[in-house]
Amino acid sequence: MGTDTTHPEEHGATRRDFIYWTAGAMAAVGAGAVAWPLIDSMEPAADTLAMSTTEVDISNIPAGTGKTVMWQGKPVFVRRRTPDEIAEAQKVDVSTLRDPETDAKRVQKPEWLVVVGVCTHLGCVPVGEVPTENRGEFGGWFCPCHGSQYDTSGRIRKGPAPKNLAVPPYKFTSDTNIKIG
Repeated sequence: MGTDTTHPEEHGATRRDFIYWTAGAMAAVGAGAVAWPLIDSMEPAADTLAMSTTEVDISNIPAGTGKTVMWQGKPVFVRRRTPDEIAEAQKVDVSTLRDPETDAKRVQKPEWLVVVGVCTHLGCVPVGEVPTENRGEFGGWFCPCHGSQYDTSGRIRKGPAPKNLAVPPYKFTSDTNIKIG
């Protein structure tokens, strides 16, 4: 019985090297297994992604009225303005406004106004989408909680609200559809 006098070092790799490489590979796999659920949890939930945009059919909205849709859990007012409402909004001297903004900066097409229907004072929902509701002195929206009044461009004109009704990101996808978000 002969004894083996060869040493592993003579062949370039040691048993210890193999153990180090194996342990390193297992550590990498383990780190990936731990990191993947953490990274995946940072993605928006499916219900959040579903609310990120809203399509609105505007073909059935008569002039002078509006439609309220939900977008990201907030009401959005889509109003088809009459020529008189457009003229009223355009003739306002913006230097007299608390939150100066021209009507042209707030609309993409003069006939259509799209604003988030949340009062900028305390987050109430103003009334005025239906012509029979109180629209305040300026013909836009009226917040009955604290008396804020908005004009036909959604700009604050009277009351405690500090800012205009917000304009959400939107675009016309056709003559009869708007995509909000």
